[in-house]
Amino acid sequence: MSEKLTILLLHFAIALTLSVIITPFTRFVGARLGAFDEQGERKVHLGAIPRVGGIAICLSFLVSVFILHFLFGLPQAYLTLDRKTGLFLAGGLIVFGIGLFDDFHPIGHRVKFCFQVFGSSIAYLGGVHITYLFGVDIGGAHAVASYAVTIFWFVLFINALNLIDGLDGLAGGIAFFTSTVMAIISYWRGDFSSAFLFGALAGTCLGFLRYNFNPASIFMGDGGSYFLGYIIAGISILSSSKSQVGATILIPLLALGVPIFDTILAPIRRFLIGKRMFRPDTGHVHHRLVSMGFSTKKAVWIIYAASLVLCVFSLFLVNLHNQTVGIFLASLASVVFLFLKKLGYLQHLDADRIYGWIKDVSDEAGLSRERRSFLNLQLAICDSKDLEELWKNTCRALMMLDFDMSKIKVANQANRGDRNPDQPAGHTDLGIPGISLPKRELDNVGEADHDVEWTWTYNGFDPNRYVCQECMFKLELPLLDDQNNNLGTLWLVKDLKRNSFSHYTLRRVEHLRRSVTRTLKTLGQ
Repeated sequence: MSEKLTILLLHFAIALTLSVIITPFTRFVGARLGAFDEQGERKVHLGAIPRVGGIAICLSFLVSVFILHFLFGLPQAYLTLDRKTGLFLAGGLIVFGIGLFDDFHPIGHRVKFCFQVFGSSIAYLGGVHITYLFGVDIGGAHAVASYAVTIFWFVLFINALNLIDGLDGLAGGIAFFTSTVMAIISYWRGDFSSAFLFGALAGTCLGFLRYNFNPASIFMGDGGSYFLGYIIAGISILSSSKSQVGATILIPLLALGVPIFDTILAPIRRFLIGKRMFRPDTGHVHHRLVSMGFSTKKAVWIIYAASLVLCVFSLFLVNLHNQTVGIFLASLASVVFLFLKKLGYLQHLDADRIYGWIKDVSDEAGLSRERRSFLNLQLAICDSKDLEELWKNTCRALMMLDFDMSKIKVANQANRGDRNPDQPAGHTDLGIPGISLPKRELDNVGEADHDVEWTWTYNGFDPNRYVCQECMFKLELPLLDDQNNNLGTLWLVKDLKRNSFSHYTLRRVEHLRRSVTRTLKTLGQ
């Protein structure tokens, strides 16, 4: 056995031993301090369990690294503890610290995010940054792009491990698989410094799993998941910077495929269903598996299996060219996407739902032609000089919405203006080419001392005959101003058998009501 392999295994063994020894002590301290993870809506465990395992993870990893470096006097070529590594570890302590603080005193996601960015920025200042991505050099003159990509990388990994930490042993197991495969890959490529760090992290995770696997007696908490995600992200950057293969940076993305995919899609899913994008919920992959009837242990093993497959695939990517790696990863991402869609996790990302959402947004923003046409009618209503012009424009809008009948009752006759003397009483020409009055009637059916009432019907619609039949949609809209003064009432009738609602009918009816009310208020001033 070579000296380098011996040192790698020694890193793993020391970290494993420290983790096995430190974790029970940490559990005892957490229980005495009252840092428990209580049962709740998103929790699947029973009882109160200490959630300070992050302390054991952080101590085991750091102590094992320093023991081998200082006590055994490892050559600098094997493990370099220079300014870059020092600032990288300092950033990790900052991220770990804010997570641990949250384990004791819950804080808002914005504060945690700011500290994640701050800790990642410390590592960036130390020289841990991504300078080459997808064949593009983003270093040097592109420092802003390099900083943005590096911070995104750190934050993505930090939150990926945090979000997947929902079942006993899940986050720790995935971190163990990822660290192990990255240690092997780094060793194969001669990057022994990264291999030793990944080996120590793998031993730390395995030792912690002794107490964290179902049924868990301790949880890693936010402190532990934040630290693991940060360390994996940072060592991956250090490893890729020493490799001639640009696709090396993508290997940990593949190994952590399940939590990474979940982390990217979680805010999108919450956004599409109207929830806060960064508010925790029960829609993650492991929650889905449990809701499908799998036990907690079986759900963990299913995700373990998926992670193992991804880790094995990542080993085959080591000797592939960048272009081949890109094609392979794109194909694998498509397969994973289809699998998660079949699982039901992506139900809110269905093509029909996305298309409907886009149509809603474009219509509300006035991007669709129909919305712009209706907006033009709204403007015509608002520009009406008297009640008859207002009613004429209102009927044009109702024709566009395909209603069968409408009636309006205006509470103040004094504001309705003079009738056109050349126009017969009881009828108003709508001024629409090709439409004859018998098919579009606008009748003045009665006038009280202070009320004006008109009825409009479509294509010979007989209110006395059809209004009370089934499948008739009837809506009464009070025309109230900002002070809740009743300016009148608008009644609408639509035969749903003849033509159902369009996607935007009710929304446009409300726009119509507001336009009519605003104009009535203006005419009354």
